Amino acid sequence: MQVPLIFAALRRHKSTTLLMVLQIALALAIVSNTLFIIQERISLSRRPTGLNERNLLTIQNVWANADIGPITSLAQSDLLALRHIPGVADATQMNSFPLVATGWREAVHLDPDPAPAKWITQGQIYASDEHTLSTLGIKLIAGRDFRSEEIAESDQKSLTPPAVIIITKALADKIYPNEVAIGKPVYLTISDDIRPSVIIGIVEQLTSPFSRARSYRETSILIPAHIAGKRSFYLVRSSEGQLTTVAKAAPEALLAVSHMRILSGRGAIRTFSQVRADAYRDDRSLAIMMGMVCVVLLTITAGGIVGLNTFMIDRRRRQTGIRRALGGTHRDILTFFLIENLIISIGGAALGVLLAYWLDIALMRTFQMERLSPAYVGIGVAVLLFLGMLSTLAPALRASQIPPIEAMRSV
Repeated sequence: MQVPLIFAALRRHKSTTLLMVLQIALALAIVSNTLFIIQERISLSRRPTGLNERNLLTIQNVWANADIGPITSLAQSDLLALRHIPGVADATQMNSFPLVATGWREAVHLDPDPAPAKWITQGQIYASDEHTLSTLGIKLIAGRDFRSEEIAESDQKSLTPPAVIIITKALADKIYPNEVAIGKPVYLTISDDIRPSVIIGIVEQLTSPFSRARSYRETSILIPAHIAGKRSFYLVRSSEGQLTTVAKAAPEALLAVSHMRILSGRGAIRTFSQVRADAYRDDRSLAIMMGMVCVVLLTITAGGIVGLNTFMIDRRRRQTGIRRALGGTHRDILTFFLIENLIISIGGAALGVLLAYWLDIALMRTFQMERLSPAYVGIGVAVLLFLGMLSTLAPALRASQIPPIEAMRSV
């Protein structure tokens, strides 16, 4: 049995063994949390928005003249011009849309008292019209869409709570759990004029404009309004395969209505795939950087294990030669050092698991991250054990090939 001999050998090399254990433990703690962060960022960038993103074009329109009266009529002319572009299926005007990184939330409650204690949750406000669901491809799962006569023309300062609203299923489940929300009233803190808004429709999903939103990501509210202001968004749905053509024609159509606008600059005209890419650019960069950190750390760990194992094995050339002279085979020597490294690696992995969860707790408190999945700790353990065995293989093979006479010479 080689295990007692291995522990006896490790007791004679306490400092080197401890150094390997700590190196493996630190690598495991960092690698498992890093892999989890990478997975979280990748999953975040792939979260659905509730939109039919494939054929969606977004236009940020900035008026040079912010007089509300002309803007209101010009916006309607813009929408008509956009809908008449060949290849356009529908178009709408909104104050915000998913992943655009601008918008506003309001408190939602079932009591006319606007006190914070009465709030149930908050909802993302999307000013919409009767073309919004069609344009965005949002699935209406209950109730009805807005009618044209219900659309208010206003600016944000004078906006009052609408008579009717459409909400997401997530919000409906939160404010009216186990009940049918259609036809029920809610109160929004849009203005000081507190009045009920009746739910006339429920959509399956419509996410927040903010890519990192957590608590209120799915609780959205569509109100029937065109909000006049210096800046607004036009969203255009093209027919299949016509998105590139529509993107080129849209600026010309809008400038034909009025040149008193700005349509240039970063983010002015983007497909929704570009909006998504821009929204999650930092997350992708972080994932790539963390992946590089993992590779570098594992490379350093492997190099450290090779170096420490080479040092420990070279210090025992005489013992190795004696074992060879007493009949020890190449396989016996190789197995001895591989099992020795496996024991060290298991000790490092055990300590690394504790460090991994300690680091996870620190990250959760500091950055409000999710709890580390045990699967990533398991992956980290498997990677470090495999890396340890692989890094030990070369020094162990060299030791097993040493002739007994040469090995018994003074080191």
